[in-house]
Amino acid sequence: MPRLRLLEHWAEAERNQLPLWVPVMLGVGIAAWFMLPDPRAWIAVVLALTGMGLGAATLADGGRVPRLLAMAALLVSAGVLLAWARAESVGAPVLGRPTIATLVADVEGVDRLAARRIVRLMLHPLAARDGRGRALTLPPRIRVSLAEEDAIDGLGAGARVSLRARLMPPAGPVAPGGHDFARAAWFQGIGATGRGFAPVTLLRPSPEAMGLRQRLSARITARITGSEGGIAAALATGDVGAIDDSDAEAMRRAGLAHLLSVSGLHITAVVGIVMVLTMRLLALWPWLALRVRLPLLGAAAGAVAAIGYTWLTGAEVPTIRSCVAAMLVLAALALGREAMTLRLVAAGALIVLLFRPEALMGASFQLSFAAITAIVALHDHPAMRRWFGPHPDWRWSALRHLAALLVTGLVVEAALMPIAIFHFHKAGLYGAMANIIAIPWTTFVAMPLEMIALLLEPLGVAGPFWWLLGRSLGLLLALAHHVAAMPGAVVALPVAPGWAFAAAVGGGLWVALWRTRWRWLGLPTLALGFAAMLLAPTPDLIVTGDGRHVAVVSAKGVALLRDRAGDYIRSALSEMGGADGEPQALADRPSARCGPDMCVTRVTRDGKVWRIAATRSGYALPWRDLIALCQRMDIVIADRRLPPDCRPRWLKLDAPALRRTGGVTIRLGPPQVDMVHRPGDRHPWIEAATAARPAQS
Repeated sequence: MPRLRLLEHWAEAERNQLPLWVPVMLGVGIAAWFMLPDPRAWIAVVLALTGMGLGAATLADGGRVPRLLAMAALLVSAGVLLAWARAESVGAPVLGRPTIATLVADVEGVDRLAARRIVRLMLHPLAARDGRGRALTLPPRIRVSLAEEDAIDGLGAGARVSLRARLMPPAGPVAPGGHDFARAAWFQGIGATGRGFAPVTLLRPSPEAMGLRQRLSARITARITGSEGGIAAALATGDVGAIDDSDAEAMRRAGLAHLLSVSGLHITAVVGIVMVLTMRLLALWPWLALRVRLPLLGAAAGAVAAIGYTWLTGAEVPTIRSCVAAMLVLAALALGREAMTLRLVAAGALIVLLFRPEALMGASFQLSFAAITAIVALHDHPAMRRWFGPHPDWRWSALRHLAALLVTGLVVEAALMPIAIFHFHKAGLYGAMANIIAIPWTTFVAMPLEMIALLLEPLGVAGPFWWLLGRSLGLLLALAHHVAAMPGAVVALPVAPGWAFAAAVGGGLWVALWRTRWRWLGLPTLALGFAAMLLAPTPDLIVTGDGRHVAVVSAKGVALLRDRAGDYIRSALSEMGGADGEPQALADRPSARCGPDMCVTRVTRDGKVWRIAATRSGYALPWRDLIALCQRMDIVIADRRLPPDCRPRWLKLDAPALRRTGGVTIRLGPPQVDMVHRPGDRHPWIEAATAARPAQS
């Protein structure tokens, strides 16, 4: 058949690119497990794909295309099973309901957030009692936050403490499209989170009150004050707790927040500096230089530095991923192969997915691999080598390098924008320009200065280098604030549909991973997905799962039901409403009438006036008045159970309803409700949250 022959010719031309799709197909299966609702759907997909794969392999008859279809189907099936097995293997009990407990626990880890003046403890409870003295059974791993002044001396890994805390199950998304902490906590084995109260009693001090990471962070912030010291600590240890919130927000708005998370950029800088120093120093010994390949020794030193840096910074998933990639690059250099190829990127992604399949759903994995894939694919293109390659004239060569840096920044920004919109509901416009300055500055100025300062610190002569490092990081912050303050620096967008994000990612991968003209068939899919994300409709109402917080979205911005909503809720609801700014109080709007216990407002959509009522306090309301109010309203929202006779014209969202739906977003023209909890969802963290698991033993 002509069409099959054409596909065979295409597969033959792309045979060198086919291994790149192994982690992609595995990732499709992992994503399918997270998207599909229950075991019946997972088993059906696995059986269907396995049958399809075996059938295609049987009928292949030497053809490359049937074999590719068979391999793709089996990899997707394996991805579903891999994610399912990982979720079951990490399962741990989850707290059944909020409770206040007095507990004795061993401290597994301490994370000090100096800028927010809190300390987070990861605890392993040994014994617990409620307020009446009855024994409680708590999950084996919980996370508790303490005020900084309540964190007593001797508090560190290995300590044993007694304290009183208010504990809650890990929270799911506040509304559709929000961050799912319950899912992340499931894979970390965290069964409860909460707030601890003074006094905290130290029953057994930590063998080492502060670990190496904490001591190093404290030493750096003592040498450099303010957010500059916090950034220096982040570069060295990954500890971002000492960075002021306003400075961290400026870094995010300027597209520079990735500099604060230890990842590929930092690992590359450390490995590169160590390799160059090792080879230059060893070259001073002629006997060794003539008998040993110094690049091998430099690569070995770089590998040791990468592993040590990964361990020092807490061995988080992004750092482990970057360390694995660095090991692959160093191995390629040692073997005399090309240092950075898409095959190495694919190998790094495959290793991460095999051991941490849940990382696929996080923004960190997606951002880092999207960036490195875009960079390598771009510079692997013949046009880049032709236009921006070396030139005999050093002036033209310098201009070409600057132009290549600009083009790379623009391509990376375009690759990361769909991910930023989907996860953070924001798109930066000047991030590429800011990174052209910030990345070389951090890599070639700030990090070498910090390494020299740390090496000279034991000798007591590092003062000038700490001063220079502080000034260099001050300039980096100045750049972030300047870019963040520019008009249109950040465009806020509402929650994008999942299919649009999948289309944008799929189209981008199709363009990046193939080499023949067929690659450009991915552009329409990429454009469609990106356009759908940019044009996603804005919700009119956002209701959190507890019914306490309601956001009314209009052209004027976001207005909140409760004036005293916390910073996280205010920020999350503003972002999901597509607003870049501080939300208003609903009571301040002319269309609303608010008392201490109830707000009534009007929203006009497509010529229709919708009347909405919501409770805003915990006090009881007269039932007869409430029932009469319900009859006049289109939508009634409450954080408690409403009487059965409360029948609004369209929608009633009280505590029982919200327990079934979770947070919701509502569009009024035409009427549509999106829910956090999909009907029949049986993922383990959902079942753990909805199970009637008593807190008392």
